[in-house]
Amino acid sequence: MFDDEPIILKAEFNPIVKTYIILYIFGLLCITIIGIPFAVIWICGVGQWFSKHFYEKMFCALTEKHLRFRMGILFTVDKTIPLENIQDLTFYEGPVLRYFNLAMLKVETAGQAEHSGNQMRLIGIIDAHNFRKHVLNQREIVKLNMTAANKNNPQVILLEKISASLERIEANLKK
Repeated sequence: MFDDEPIILKAEFNPIVKTYIILYIFGLLCITIIGIPFAVIWICGVGQWFSKHFYEKMFCALTEKHLRFRMGILFTVDKTIPLENIQDLTFYEGPVLRYFNLAMLKVETAGQAEHSGNQMRLIGIIDAHNFRKHVLNQREIVKLNMTAANKNNPQVILLEKISASLERIEANLKK
């Protein structure tokens, strides 16, 4: 659907993400007694296989009108967010991420519920600050183009005429 759009910037991911994934899931498994046997299996090789393939499948690209992100092995998540819907890109760097020299960009979109869990999180983008800057700049370009296109829209022109007429009527009523 959006594959024909030219890519402006393709995100590169830091390979250390693989280690982060192994340790993050290992930590989650160790929290519960039931997860400890799975943690042993995870750390003995399954985690390395999983994180390697997960890393290879990670993709993020900025196009002229969209931000596209794809990840996953068994269940693939492929999100395409129109740039005009992006409210903000939050840069997050906690102590664990900082230890691995990683950062997370969280994409906040218009109308998105805070507790929905349906947010796009990009972990491990190399030069995340620069990528964030490019996305926000392209979003502004898209919004400016939409504003310019709306000025030539016949419906907008009609609404402007109606508004001017109402202002004249209001001015006459005040006299």
